[in-house]
Amino acid sequence: MTQLLLIRHAVNDYVKTGKLAGWLPGVHLNAEGQAQAQALGQRLAHAPLRHIYASPLERTMETAAAIQVHHPALTVQPLAEIGEVRYGDWEGMSLSVLRGRKMWQVIQEYPSRAEFPNGETLRGAQTRMIDALEKLVSTHPGEMLAVVSHADMIKMAVAHYLGTHLDNFQRIEIAPASVTTLILGHSRPYVATVNDMAHVLDLKRQNQEQPHGKN
Repeated sequence: MTQLLLIRHAVNDYVKTGKLAGWLPGVHLNAEGQAQAQALGQRLAHAPLRHIYASPLERTMETAAAIQVHHPALTVQPLAEIGEVRYGDWEGMSLSVLRGRKMWQVIQEYPSRAEFPNGETLRGAQTRMIDALEKLVSTHPGEMLAVVSHADMIKMAVAHYLGTHLDNFQRIEIAPASVTTLILGHSRPYVATVNDMAHVLDLKRQNQEQPHGKN
């Protein structure tokens, strides 16, 4: 059985702009995201990883690099097929503006019918992700892989392997720097963990416990 660790990239400052990043270049991890990625790397330091794959965007590659530090024999392999949803004309637009579009309600209620202008359908994005994961399983049977991707892509993968309709995929929570584990082989798939963020919570606790100095 092949173990796939589906990892969402750590946080960045672009989300604070209230805009949809998509495939826009230049979106990097911020200081908090770098700390999350380091905690993630330490969490997986002794995991028997054999390969590290990542969406080719900066925020995913930087998160993957924090894992690779602890596995110097491995290289981070960019894989476009696990990249973010292709939002087309919506990339870089304000979410407050997009919420006024008719398509926004379709995305929220019937995402299986959603198609982004000059982009892709969510059905297509899910198929792209699943095809990529299945190819990795066939290429690396019986191994453990880190696969660094994006929230919606991981949600749609989990929905698929749970046998959940795409229209319900937003019910799944995937936090920044979290780990979701799939175990795939010739028989039924197993979803072993979803949204494991113990390392991120430990980091928050450590930060809260640090003394703030005297007045």
